[in-house]
Amino acid sequence: MSDPSPALPSLAPPLQAQEHLLMREIIGLIGKSLAPGVVLREMLHLLSELLGLNRGRIVLLDSPDSAQHSPPGTSRICFAYGLTQAEMACGVYGPGEGITGRVLATGQPMLVQDIDAEPLFLARAVKRDQLPRETVAFIVLPIAVNGVTVGVLACHRIRSRQRRLNDDMALLKIMATLAGQVLQLQDLMQQQTRALETRNTLLTHALDAAAVRYGIIGTSSALLQAIDELERVSQAQASVLLLGESGTGKELFARALHLSSQRRDAPFIKVNCAAIPDTLFESELFGYERGAFTGAASTRVGWFEQANQGTIFLDEIGDMPLAMQTKLLRTLQEGTIVRLGGKSEIKVDVRLVAATHRDLETEVASGSFRRDLFYRLNVIPIRLPSLRERREDIHTLAIHFMNRANQANQRNVYLSPAALTRLEEHPWPGNIRELGNVIERLVLLADGPMVSAAELERFLPSITSGTGTAEPMATSVPSQRPTRAAPPLVRDYLPVHSHSQEELQQTLARHGGNQSRAAQALGLTVRQFAYRLRKCASGQ
Repeated sequence: MSDPSPALPSLAPPLQAQEHLLMREIIGLIGKSLAPGVVLREMLHLLSELLGLNRGRIVLLDSPDSAQHSPPGTSRICFAYGLTQAEMACGVYGPGEGITGRVLATGQPMLVQDIDAEPLFLARAVKRDQLPRETVAFIVLPIAVNGVTVGVLACHRIRSRQRRLNDDMALLKIMATLAGQVLQLQDLMQQQTRALETRNTLLTHALDAAAVRYGIIGTSSALLQAIDELERVSQAQASVLLLGESGTGKELFARALHLSSQRRDAPFIKVNCAAIPDTLFESELFGYERGAFTGAASTRVGWFEQANQGTIFLDEIGDMPLAMQTKLLRTLQEGTIVRLGGKSEIKVDVRLVAATHRDLETEVASGSFRRDLFYRLNVIPIRLPSLRERREDIHTLAIHFMNRANQANQRNVYLSPAALTRLEEHPWPGNIRELGNVIERLVLLADGPMVSAAELERFLPSITSGTGTAEPMATSVPSQRPTRAAPPLVRDYLPVHSHSQEELQQTLARHGGNQSRAAQALGLTVRQFAYRLRKCASGQ
């Protein structure tokens, strides 16, 4: 039986018009919906109806977090036109399996002129007896997202057709590119949606948990993530290791962990390991018996005993000497201590929270920290974000420190909006501790109640450049008035006529007649300032 299409040439639009119609419909559909199921199925439908590229299918690699429990590299038919659900379910391919698997593995298109003559063609989704008896070709093109092949676009084609095969291949390449863009847009939208959902969940959880009751201030995602991890492990008994830079609030987090646990009514003991001499570590942690050494006139209970039923926080545990690391490991494993000079073991029930700013894995590799103790401590590691990672919290923290310093010193200093923006731009290598110190210094030394961005510069710490010299950080905030650099710690000798009368009087007026602050601004003592002012006034 002959092909009826040549008998009705006037009823079919020109081939170029068919392509234009196909492109217009698909582009219009993408503009209306980014759902890949809608766009890709309609694409396959139009390829079949307008161009005779039948049984089109989109085969995609299984994602690692998909519900399908399949080996890595498995792919399956996700979208199709002209295939039944049962046929789509059969379209599952292992890595490199068949024509589909090979295109996925190589990222190169393949054209099978005759599926009956190609041993790699599996006929897995559609059996050969379900296809026309004529010679059937199979076209497979890769679909790439960000340069990585994630799937294929494939279809059947009757080889004896008036339309040129090269035209079909060129059009299918365009369709495969469009399919990749649709999948990429879907992936971007899913990432943004997941990020928003995570942030909303964390914010909701933070509000419900009332994190402020711990004294932890901020609403950034990095901070809320750390608080969420802390509260999830608060009821456990395992050791917690707080990691992060100095000044990120490890003690505050350790106390928060204690307050949110079932041990909240028992003692919370904090120990700074960096502040204890090596010879006193054992007696401080485990206590000592009377007569254990010269001067031990009475028995002393150590910190582990004081923390019984509660929590002990060992800050800067990376500074603990190796000899004490061995004894601490034994205490953690057996839950007992032996006082210095004692002979009997004492049972203690203590939850350990440790903190360090050191890289303990590096310390273990260098032999300065015990590997077995590291594994014992690193049961639940929680990383605290630096202030650079939570810049959106700087504004809130600055206002908090400002209010506290004003109240403690009976001042009424506040920051201008530009000054707050300038604080957010600073790198803060000392993190929250450094920010609190800068705010307190600013409250005590500010010339007036309102601190501008220009005046703030003299309170901000310098940034050390790669040459080892301190340089002020560049800022885009325009200066509101010229400011003199802070006076050096050791003043250079200055002659009596080092400042003119006009400069002395202007500085005095700018500081409201306060000679102490005027002298400080010029790098002079009050006596030097008054002496020069008298000399200028007398004309000497």
